[in-house]
Amino acid sequence: MAVEELIESYPESIQALVREARKMVGVWLPEAQEGEDLSARMFAYRYGPGYRGMICTLILGKTGVKLGIVGGAALPDPHHLLRGAGKVHRHIQLKTSRDLLQSGVKELVLAAAGACNERLA
Repeated sequence: MAVEELIESYPESIQALVREARKMVGVWLPEAQEGEDLSARMFAYRYGPGYRGMICTLILGKTGVKLGIVGGAALPDPHHLLRGAGKVHRHIQLKTSRDLLQSGVKELVLAAAGACNERLA
């Protein structure tokens, strides 16, 4: 399955959301590499190989997109956006593209990018 086939397998609202999310993450992280895991239905953004090099993910779902923040459990979250109970990974639930503009979303992505740079140093 190709990337566009994956995206087009979702309702129009989710297609628009994932396209906007990919665009925004690309703006926030211009140096990051985007990769996809089509079987997991997700996109990953990274500065280097393996989990150490990963910054964040976009996980597609029927009702929205989860913006996964690598190391999110250790990051400050003053706006209480992060969800999940993992020991390391947390996510922000995106229902519409407006959710990308919430206070704190960009800051969490940039904090994850900083933490990634520290892991790779």
